Amino acid sequence: MDLDVFVTAHRAEWDRLEELLRRRRRLTGAEADELVALYQRTSTHLSLVQSSAPDPALTGTLTSLVARARSAVTGTRRATWRDMGRFLAAGFPAAVYRARHWWIPTALLSTLVAVLIGWWIGAHPEVRSAIAAPEQLREMTRPGGQYETYYSSHPAASFAAQVWTNNAQAAAICLIFGAFLGLPVLWVLWQNMLNIGIGIGLMASAGRLDTFLGLILPHGLLELTAVFVAAGTGLRLGWTVVDPGPRSRRRALAEEGRAAIGMALGLALVLFVSGVIEGFVTPSGLPTWGRIAIGVAAELAFLAYVYVLGGRAARAGEMGDVDAEDRSSEAPAAA
Repeated sequence: MDLDVFVTAHRAEWDRLEELLRRRRRLTGAEADELVALYQRTSTHLSLVQSSAPDPALTGTLTSLVARARSAVTGTRRATWRDMGRFLAAGFPAAVYRARHWWIPTALLSTLVAVLIGWWIGAHPEVRSAIAAPEQLREMTRPGGQYETYYSSHPAASFAAQVWTNNAQAAAICLIFGAFLGLPVLWVLWQNMLNIGIGIGLMASAGRLDTFLGLILPHGLLELTAVFVAAGTGLRLGWTVVDPGPRSRRRALAEEGRAAIGMALGLALVLFVSGVIEGFVTPSGLPTWGRIAIGVAAELAFLAYVYVLGGRAARAGEMGDVDAEDRSSEAPAAA
């Protein structure tokens, strides 16, 4: 396609659309119909330029013009409480359910890595000595030591807020930067599993693994599930770059990326719950079985939420994407 000829042929239509947009509040009925027709034509022009002669300057100009025209034609839509309710009841659990073939293997493999690291540290004194001096290790693992007092070292509310912020940031890294072939996701997973593995190994070597599990399981079940969901979704997003399937790579990344951003919001709520448990239940005076029971109940509730509500919504066609009217228009690329 000769770009100069194309611009010359359609410049008058774009200028006319620009003129109608400037005075769109004072349009006659005929002019409003003309605006709609010009919006549709300009959308097709943009698609042709992107597919046949992707000039950055022209693409940017037409993209801005089409976006403004679309806003004028369709109107501005504001999110409502009904949208939030639909997202929590269908969109978010469906997105988690659809990603289960990624986050469940991620959870199993990551847990195995943490256990192997813990076994390696617990079975090899020379590895433990490389981590810290013997007196430092005793201070961490003794009754009333650092591992036990960590969860009660700050006021419960501020500790819960700090934990929630840190975990939400880790989940966001997995979801947002997963498109970089999943490499940031693997780094986040490694850091989490390394920390857990070190705790398992050190406390097991001190004969206090039951104490460690009693401290980490109440909040850790839900917290790690949220991290695994974020990591699995991020890895799926990274794989979409490699293999978008029958969709174009651009469309596949847009759809999966929008679902991932929505999932980040949903997982922030899940991590808020786990942060509350970590701040108020884990350091509480409840017996170990009571604290673990609360953690197991929270985990089972989340899994039921995903597999019952999410499974039903996914089978009904819910993708976890935004509503169709909120997506970008896609014009045909063929002339």
